[in-house]
Amino acid sequence: KSHYTKSELMIPMRDGVKLFTSVYTPKDTTQEYPILLTRTPYSVKPYGPDAYRSTVGPSICFAKEGYIFVYQDVRGKFTSEGIYEYMRPYKPHKASPQETDESSDTYDTIEWLLQNIRNHNGRVGLWGISYPGFQVLKGIMDAHPALIAASPQAPMTDTFIGDDFHHNGAFFLAHAFRWLSRTSPSRSSATAVKDKPPQFEYERPDGYKFFLELGSLSNVNKKFFKDSVPIWNYFMKHGTYDQYWKAQNVPQYLRNIRPAVMVVGGWFDSEDLYGPLIAYKTIEKENPKSYNILVMGPWLHGGWARMDGDTLGNIRFGSKTSLWYREKVEFPFFNYYLKGKGELNLPEATVFETGANEWRSYDTWPPKNTGSKSLFFHAQEKLHFSPPPETDHDIYDEFVSDPNKPVPFTAEIRNTMGHLFMIEDQRFARTRPDVLVYQTEVLEEDIAIVGPIQATLYVSTTGTDADWVLKIIDVFPDEMPEDVPNPENVRMGGFQMLVRAEIMRGKFRTSYERPEPFVPNEPTDVKFELRDINHRFKKGHRLMVQVQSSWFPLVDRNPQKFVDIYNAVETDFQKATHRVYRSAKLASRIEVLVLN
Repeated sequence: KSHYTKSELMIPMRDGVKLFTSVYTPKDTTQEYPILLTRTPYSVKPYGPDAYRSTVGPSICFAKEGYIFVYQDVRGKFTSEGIYEYMRPYKPHKASPQETDESSDTYDTIEWLLQNIRNHNGRVGLWGISYPGFQVLKGIMDAHPALIAASPQAPMTDTFIGDDFHHNGAFFLAHAFRWLSRTSPSRSSATAVKDKPPQFEYERPDGYKFFLELGSLSNVNKKFFKDSVPIWNYFMKHGTYDQYWKAQNVPQYLRNIRPAVMVVGGWFDSEDLYGPLIAYKTIEKENPKSYNILVMGPWLHGGWARMDGDTLGNIRFGSKTSLWYREKVEFPFFNYYLKGKGELNLPEATVFETGANEWRSYDTWPPKNTGSKSLFFHAQEKLHFSPPPETDHDIYDEFVSDPNKPVPFTAEIRNTMGHLFMIEDQRFARTRPDVLVYQTEVLEEDIAIVGPIQATLYVSTTGTDADWVLKIIDVFPDEMPEDVPNPENVRMGGFQMLVRAEIMRGKFRTSYERPEPFVPNEPTDVKFELRDINHRFKKGHRLMVQVQSSWFPLVDRNPQKFVDIYNAVETDFQKATHRVYRSAKLASRIEVLVLN
C-alpha cells in the first residue's frame, strides 16, 4: 500500500458489457512500467479502493521491481457484467464487430488500459494459473500487438479428454462435484456479487461412503444441486465428445501465436497436467518460429506460486524448487520481454527430474537422446523388458470388479479430490484382490524415463463396459531409511511412490464421439496415453505397474454395462470379471522413452 495506488474500473467491451478491473499502479511516477494482466473467474477481491491484495503479481520479485498489476473479473463473474459461460469457446470468424469471446475481451481490455492508464511503457504481459491459465491461452489468440509475453500456467485446455473433469472420457466425480458446487454459478446481469458461494457441506467426512451412498450420478441434481448448478446439468447432457466439448477444445486454435510464451506445469498436478503439456506441444508444432518454452517442476496444482517446493507429501526434493523457479525463470522471462532487462538464457525445456531430484535442461521436449522400450506383463507379478514366451493358448490374470466395492483412490479419509494422491504411497491398493500388480526385479542400474507413456492392455470382461486404470510406481528399497524428522512415522522402506496414473473409460477406446460396447469375454486391446513424466528409477529400486478398474470417488463408478452412465439407474451396476492378457499374442505392456 505504501508503494502502489489501487483503482477500480469498469472497462467496456466492444458489445457494451463492462468488466470490473482492479489496477495497482506504482506511486513512483518517474519511470514507465509494463502492464501485467490476470483475468479470472475466481474474484479479484478484496473489493473497495482502500482494500488491497496481500500480494501482487506472480511473486514478490515483481512487486519490488515495479509493474502495473491488473486483475479482472471475467464476463459474468462477481462484479463484471454479462453472462458467464464455462470455458467460453473461441470464435475465429465472428459474425459482427460486436461479437465477443475471451480473446476479444482480453484484446479490448488491453486496448483500454493503453489508452487510459498512465506511465505504462506500451508492453503488456499476461499470466494466470488453472482457469486463469486458460484465459491466457485465449488471450494469445488474435493477440493485441502490445501483448509481448504470456505465461499460461496449468491451463485448462480440454475437460473431456484430459483436464479437470474428465480423463479419456472418465468423469472425475469428487473434483467436479466440489468445483461446480461453488464456482459455476454466474452473477445475474443486474446484480454484482462480491462473495463466493459457501463451500458445500458434505454429510460426512468420508467421501468414499458419501459418494457410494449417493448412488448413480442422476441423484446429484435431484438431491443436492436442484438446478442451481447449470454446468453440472450441461455435463450430464453431454456424455460423449460432442460439439459442446469440441467447441471448448483450446489446442485446435493455437496458431499464429505472436507473443513469447512460457508454459508452466507441475508433475503432480491433479487438475491440469494435460493442459500445459498439450499447450506447449501444440504451440511448438503449429508455430515453429515463435518463442515457446516449457517449465515442469515437482509441484501440485499451482504449487510453484504458493509453496517452497522442497517437499510434497512424504517425498523430499532436496531444494526449494518453487523459489528457484520464481527467481531464476519466471521473473527473468517477464523482465526481459516487458522491461528489456537482463539476458534471457532459458532452455527450450526446464524440467525437474524426480527420483534424481535435479533440474534438467533440454533443447526439445521430450528429449531427443532417448530410446523406446517396452515393459511386458509376465507371470508371478513380473514386469520385464522381454516379451512373454510363445504359447498355443491365451494366458491372463483376472479379477472381479464390483461397483459396490470400488477401489479407493487414496488411503486418506476425505470427500474432495485433494492433490497428494498424485504422489501417494500405493501400498494400500496393492493388497486389494481387484488390483493386478507387475514389477521388475531390483534395478541394477538407474533408468530415467521421460515423456509420455503408452499403455496397451489386452483385456476382456464379462460385462459390456469397463474402466481401466494404470499406475506407474517407484518402489523404494526395503532398507530405505526413514525421514528425519518423521512426525507421521511414515515407513519409507518399501514405499510405493505413485509417479503417474491414468484412466481410460473402455467404451471410448476407439472413439470419444462414438462409444462402443465390449463383446463379453472377447479379448480386445485398450490403448491410452499416460501423461509425460521425467523420473529416474534409481539402482536398488523397482518399477511397478498396478492395473485396476475403479478409482473411487476420484472417478465415478462404471456400471460395467454399456449405458449412458450419467443417467444410469441402480440396477445397471453389476459385477464383472475382467481379464488382462499377457501372452505373446496378446502382450499387455507399457511403452516408455528411456534416456540414453
